[in-house]
Amino acid sequence: MLEFNAATELILETFRLNGDLLVSGDALVADVGLTSARWQVLGAMALSPTPLTVAHIARNMGLTRQAVQRLANEMEGDGFVRFEANPHHQRSRFVVLTAPGKAAFDAAMKLQKPWVRKIADGLTVKQIETATAVLRTMRQRLG
Repeated sequence: MLEFNAATELILETFRLNGDLLVSGDALVADVGLTSARWQVLGAMALSPTPLTVAHIARNMGLTRQAVQRLANEMEGDGFVRFEANPHHQRSRFVVLTAPGKAAFDAAMKLQKPWVRKIADGLTVKQIETATAVLRTMRQRLG
């Protein structure tokens, strides 16, 4: 029963952390025209060695395809991304960063460094790695 209670508390704390990270992230990147969700989608594209479809971005980032499609459409309207033909699938186009999208992502990443340092202040690398491993295992078990 102790394991159940501890795991439940970890799950609840993860929900709380996720909410706080989204609010804090939104505030952090608002001046560069992003939200946490947009930043996450741009990051998936920026860090991928190959072009991605909406479905690939959604799978990689743990989001729904519909949410990513909505964000991609909005960001296309804002000039941050463009859609390109996918030679492997007629209806599933690639979502590609534009120069303004790359600039916004790069600006967000510059803001991220001091933000992460503040969040991680006082934690050891071992603590962070252990927490990451536990969360990764739990996420994999859900999949």
